[in-house]
Amino acid sequence: MSDKSVKKVVLAYSGGLDTSIILKWLQTTYRCEVVTFTADLGQGEELGPARDKALLLGIKPENIFIEDLREEFVRDYVFPMFRANAAYEGVYLLGTSIARPLIAKKLIEIAEKLDADAVSHGATGKGNDQVRFELTAYALKPDVVVIAPWREWDLRSREQLIAFAEQHQIPIAKNKRGEAPFSVDANLLHASSEGRVLEDPAVEVPDYVYSRTISPEDAPDKPTVITIEFEKGDAVGIDGEKLSPATLLARLNDLGRDNGIGRLDLVENRFVGMKSRGMYETPGGTILAVAHRSIESITLDRGAAHLKDQIMPQYAELIYNGFWFSPEREMLQALIDKSQEFVAGSVRLKLYKGGVHVIGRSSPYSLYDQDLVTFEEGAVAYDHRDAAGFIKLNALRLRTLGQRKKKLGL
Repeated sequence: MSDKSVKKVVLAYSGGLDTSIILKWLQTTYRCEVVTFTADLGQGEELGPARDKALLLGIKPENIFIEDLREEFVRDYVFPMFRANAAYEGVYLLGTSIARPLIAKKLIEIAEKLDADAVSHGATGKGNDQVRFELTAYALKPDVVVIAPWREWDLRSREQLIAFAEQHQIPIAKNKRGEAPFSVDANLLHASSEGRVLEDPAVEVPDYVYSRTISPEDAPDKPTVITIEFEKGDAVGIDGEKLSPATLLARLNDLGRDNGIGRLDLVENRFVGMKSRGMYETPGGTILAVAHRSIESITLDRGAAHLKDQIMPQYAELIYNGFWFSPEREMLQALIDKSQEFVAGSVRLKLYKGGVHVIGRSSPYSLYDQDLVTFEEGAVAYDHRDAAGFIKLNALRLRTLGQRKKKLGL
């Protein structure tokens, strides 16, 4: 049911067919002024056509916002997440999930600037993105009205969408008239593909679905060796060259693509309750995740490292479910960021046919003491005889349990 009190709405607008239909639907259903916001998150598409299409559909030039968010995206969202080694259900590097709070944040900023009373998005009623967009919107502007057309309109088929577009003279590319074989979401961190040809989890992903990586079988027979430098848990350079966050991730994406790195065929549990099958390509992120764990291995104390591993699933789930701006995520982030104070140094990696292999790591803050671990005899601060008491104390409760079992004949 439309809220007739809505006078101005800010729409997350890609310039594609679906969001163009949503734009016109908002105009005709709510009779309100529409503002479009298009975010450049490194999806690899030219964004000029989005402006042209918005103008064609009657949007005032001053109501069209296009913003390059690549550096902010990597610096303030991707990197904090990678400090946590976050991976949803152990494997998914959250490429789509981490982009949504930034887009929604910008929607709210524009709504505040223009005194708009509503925001709108093109996420469907079956997916996770509707939750991510809206939880962020309500966290940042509690009184905002959120319009989710896919939950309101009666356009239930591709044919109905096309008919609506034709009725309102919305340009339709020839390749958009039929059912898309799969849907794609992309940004600087990853590309995800879902739907149609990917819906049967028993069927291998067709080669034509991949867009960010070459096949590992087609990767060079000679490995690529690189060194990544870290400061306070963030990657800051490659092979001695200092790079901005977005530039660094783009460089790793190129290296990952050329070596067939970062493909993930996953059946995941959506927040809304169903399972879905997707194919994710995260070439640079996969390299970065391996490198970050490696530099932590020599700079983090055991207790700190194990605590991070314990909270990681909860942290990853918060991001996946859309709770980036929740107090619990911010509390966990403070803990994680504290752990990264001495996570600095360099990691040497060998990239080869889909694999990321650590071949060396060093840090001025390393906790690794070669004198302690060596098998050679030397003047070290470790007395082998101390281990006997250590073992006996740790075995005390096990011996007590064993004596009871023996007494009871168990």
